[in-house]
Amino acid sequence: MTRLLSGVALASAALAAILWLPDSVLRLVACAVAVLAAREYLAVLHHEGRPPRAAPVLLLVALACLWMSAPVPRDAMTLVLLGLGWLAVEVVFRGLTVDRAAARFLAPWYIGMPLGMLAAVQADHGPAATLLLIATVIVSDSAQFYTGRLLGRRPLAPAISPKKTIEGAAGGAVLATLFLTLVGPRVLPFASAGSLALLGLAIVALGICGDLFESRLKRIAGVKDSGALIPGHGGLLDRIDALLFATPAYYLYLQA
Repeated sequence: MTRLLSGVALASAALAAILWLPDSVLRLVACAVAVLAAREYLAVLHHEGRPPRAAPVLLLVALACLWMSAPVPRDAMTLVLLGLGWLAVEVVFRGLTVDRAAARFLAPWYIGMPLGMLAAVQADHGPAATLLLIATVIVSDSAQFYTGRLLGRRPLAPAISPKKTIEGAAGGAVLATLFLTLVGPRVLPFASAGSLALLGLAIVALGICGDLFESRLKRIAGVKDSGALIPGHGGLLDRIDALLFATPAYYLYLQA
C-alpha cells in the first residue's frame, strides 16, 4: 500500500507540475530534481566512506540543468570547460584518483543536462510533448516487465540485472514504438511515422541502457536502491534512470 500511495502521489505531483507550472518555475523544479538525484548518485559513488565535498559538483549539476533549459540555446562547450577545470582541481589539489574524479565529473552530463533538456522540450513544444516522452518510457518499462514475466527466457544482462530478459526488451521495443508511432502525430504533427518509429526504438534502447547503467552503479556499491526518498520505490534516481538516457535523443529529434 505504501508503494502504491507514494507512486500515485509522485505521479500526481509530476503531472501537476508539467501541466500547470510556468516554464520559469518548472526550470527551477527541474534543477531541484537534478540536485536531489545527483546527491543520490554521489552517495552511491562514494558508498565506501565519507564522500569528498559535494557542493561544487551539485552546483555544476544545477548550472548544467539551467543552461540547457534556457530559452535561448546555449553552447554546451562552456559547461565542458567548467567541468574539466573542476576535474583538474579535484585530481591535482584534492588528491582524488582520475577515475573517481571523472565519475563525479559525469554528474552534470548524466543528470543535469537531460533534465534541463526536458524542461526545454516543455518550453518549446508544450506539456503534451513532455508527457509523450514520459508516457513512451512508461509504456516501454511496463511492456518489458510484463513481456519478460510471460515470455522471458534469455537474460539480457545477467551480471547486472538478472530479471531483465531479451524477450522483455523486445516486447518493450515493439509496444513503445507502436505507441509513439500512433500517438506521436497528434502531439508532433510535423513528425513522420518512419521517423517516430526510429525515435521509439532509440528511446527504448537508451532507456534500457539508462536502467542498466544505474543498476550497475548500485551493484558495485552493494545497495538495493539509490536512496530512500520515495517510500516503497527507493530513490529519485531509481525512478528517472531510463528517462535520463532517453531524453537527449528526444530533445535532439525535436531540435532537428
